[in-house]
Amino acid sequence: MTPRDARYPFLAAAREAVTETGVDLGTLVATDEPAVDRGRERVERALLAGRVDSETSDEWRVEDELLSYPIARILVSLLDSPAAVEKYAAAEAKTAIERLKDDLEAAGSELRSTPDANLDRETLIAELGLDGAITPEADTPQPAAAPEWFWIEVGTYLDLATGLGDDWRLVNRELSDGQVRVDREELFRLLRAAIRRRVAEGLPFEGLDEDEGIAAELEAELTDLRRLLSERPAVGEIDFVARELFPPCIENLLQKAEEGVELEAVEGFTLMAFLTGIGMDADEIVAFCRESSLDPDGIRYQIEYLQADRGTQYPPPSCETLSTYGICHNEDDHWKVAGHPLAYYQHQLETTDQNLVDWREQAAVDSGK
Repeated sequence: MTPRDARYPFLAAAREAVTETGVDLGTLVATDEPAVDRGRERVERALLAGRVDSETSDEWRVEDELLSYPIARILVSLLDSPAAVEKYAAAEAKTAIERLKDDLEAAGSELRSTPDANLDRETLIAELGLDGAITPEADTPQPAAAPEWFWIEVGTYLDLATGLGDDWRLVNRELSDGQVRVDREELFRLLRAAIRRRVAEGLPFEGLDEDEGIAAELEAELTDLRRLLSERPAVGEIDFVARELFPPCIENLLQKAEEGVELEAVEGFTLMAFLTGIGMDADEIVAFCRESSLDPDGIRYQIEYLQADRGTQYPPPSCETLSTYGICHNEDDHWKVAGHPLAYYQHQLETTDQNLVDWREQAAVDSGK
């Protein structure tokens, strides 16, 4: 078992390392070992933040980190939600690519490089079954350790680029001799898609009885995670942005971000899920949050997996759940009006006597469009 196994648990070597530990997952769960809590955190971070790395990485041993991966896969399977599988796999892939970038940067520095923890691009490409389909561009001057351009076989490109947007359509790419030219960052995006598929393979597991064995032992963890998925309020479609009617918790989060404070994962998820839920797209949310601590790229990434066209439409948590995170304080006893941010906002829209203008319309006027 090496740190690399824990950092990249979807690799074949990591799966072998799990087997070599001799640990029975049922026993691990029954005795409530640290890997179980880390597995729950792994899934929760995936649902809330779109990543799986721990916020308290120093607390976990390499073995805990490694074993948390199969535990997380069991938890995702038991959630019985295609949306959860998609978001979890995407979060594992995003975290893996960020780690790969760090490893490639560290490869040029002996002080930072850790051979038994780091991964190189060629090893990952071979592991994903893409060896031979992806090659560095040979006739352009470039650093050997960090080539800028790559060629990908067109069939592989089309397979990995599916669903990534119009910019990835073949008509918009440079094509030569059955290969597509991509730059380094684009290659990372395609590798992320390949890792996402690897992680999603076999999920959800079949034959898991919720009332028996390991599933029953994980009931407490599942209860917490299900609340994040099932709190869908009975509201109609909302497509109007009036900040003055936002629920107190959402307004508090906006003000916190506008004061330059970095939002915690659950806070950022709540805010993005609410803004998406009232009909805003990624560009509008980036503009709406321009004067805040929220990073535009981070907003776009999270919105990508909140949008309904991806099949993963997530509402913000209920007021009750938000209160457990210290976000909702039932200001003005607003739970009597509605116990969910979207339901509260819809009620405010329906009952207000104010002459409101949609923020998007006002923004267009202000910009002279």
